[in-house]
This record gives sequence, C-alpha cells and structure tokens, in this order.
Amino acid sequence: MRIVLTGSSGRLGRHLAAALRADGHGVTGIDPVAGPETTITGSIASRAVVDRAFADGADAVVHCAALHQPDLRHAPMQAFIDVNVTGTLHVLEAARAAGCAHIVLASSTSLMIDGALSAGQRDMAVFLDEASGPLAPRNIYGTTKLAAENMARLFADAETTVTALRLSRFFAGDDAEGPIAGDNLKAVELLHRRLTIADAVGACQAAIGRGGGGFATYLASAPTPFARDEAADLTRDAAAVIARHFPEAPALFAARGWQLPQRIDRVYDAGLITREIGFRCQTDFAALLGDLRRGAVPQF
Repeated sequence: MRIVLTGSSGRLGRHLAAALRADGHGVTGIDPVAGPETTITGSIASRAVVDRAFADGADAVVHCAALHQPDLRHAPMQAFIDVNVTGTLHVLEAARAAGCAHIVLASSTSLMIDGALSAGQRDMAVFLDEASGPLAPRNIYGTTKLAAENMARLFADAETTVTALRLSRFFAGDDAEGPIAGDNLKAVELLHRRLTIADAVGACQAAIGRGGGGFATYLASAPTPFARDEAADLTRDAAAVIARHFPEAPALFAARGWQLPQRIDRVYDAGLITREIGFRCQTDFAALLGDLRRGAVPQF
C-alpha cells in the first residue's frame, strides 16, 4: 500500500513510518522539520507542498501533522487555524483527488476537556468516551482538532473510510501534577489517560485496516480498571481505589520512590475501538506493575 504520512518527523510520525515500512508499505513522509522518515520538507498549510506528497498517488493517508498543546505557549491562534484546520483541508482534498480509500486522522482527547474539568472544578471523576458531549474545547488547540474531525466527516462515503483517532497522552514532555512527575506520572496515567507510543502506532495501523466506508471516531487509550460507580471515590481517595484493584501497587510504587495519586478527575473509556475494530492497547497498568515486579524499566 502507498501511504502518505503527515507529521513524519514528530514522535508519533517517525515511529509509525518505521512500523509501516516494516509491514511492507511505501511511505511518503511530509513534515516542516527534516528527518529520516520525511520525504518532503514543508508545511501542510501550503497546498502546493501537500500536492507534492500525493503526486505519485496514494492508497491511504495518515494525518498526524498538527500544532499541539505545548505550542499554545508560543504560537498565535491563526497558526493553529492555518495548520490544524486549513492544513487538514488540504490533506483531505488531496487524498480525495488521489482516490485514497483510507483516511486516518490523528485527533486528540484534549478536545473533550472543557474549562471546568481542566480547572479541577468537578467533584467526581468524569468518564469520557466517543458519546461524550456536547463538546466545548477549552482552547484553540482543542477547538481546531474538533473542527478537523468535523471536516474529515465530510470526506467519508461508501468507498472512502475515514477514521478519527482521539489519542490520549503518549508524548514525552508532560506537565507535572504536584509531586508526581516524570515516569511516575506516566505510570499513573496508564490507569486513566495514557497509552504508550507503541500502542499509539498500533492504533493507527488498526485504523488503516478499518474498511467498509463511512466515518468513525475512536478513543485510543490504555484500558482502565475503573468503573463509573467509582467516580466519587476517585476524586476523594484515588490511591485507595487503585490499591483495591491492584493490592501490590502501593509497595511496588514505594520501592521505586513513586507515589500514587490522591485524585483522578477524568477517565477515558476506550472500549469502543476494541469492540468495533479489535484494537486493544498492549500496555496497561497491570503490565506496568509486571515490569516493576521484575525490575524492568517501563517503556512508555
């Protein structure tokens, strides 16, 4: 299969490009930053640059290029619109012109987070899935990612399968939450709002394989052990809830100098992607505890 991959120099893009090539696909990578997996250096905000990537045809496109949450610190709103909205339109139109049967949009769970949840104003954990709404993104990043999803829906038909993947956290530079930071934070987030980079790649591969035409949105995150009737307890004493599910977790964390959280305010339910296209993250919190038990270094 000939695949155009945008954002090919980014963390997800470069791992995905390598995996796709290992599966025997031809990959044309496009990114404003040069890199070993990037064929065309340029921004998707330029239609001419995008057209170059599709010049030799394509069977599928995986659209990972975007300005992200960390870019809020330095990029103006217009830049988010130019890349995340106009750039996405360029990719979608070029994919249609090339006759792509599969379009995969790397979206974000961030578009499901409103201002109240972001500010910690909820008195119980919010369980989020593809049916959650109405959606009210809290910033220009989430707003443009939601707009990109809505645009992508317009390009789906009986012959074109369009899939929006709302990927939870997999990036490296996550913000610390109080005393819990670094790998400690990533380990905790596998319970409710994270997947590994390997599983983010796997979700994209599974989405490419989805057939049947039409549009679908899937949330991709490590499976959570929590039930919705634990929502209040998760904001009052999350550590106790975790210990109830995983009795060895407190000791394993303590041995590494890590802490369990006292509060969890959101939980992503990624059951739909498993039920409909058979994808399930390979690394969950139980697997993480297995690594700690064996003295292995967790791979996020």
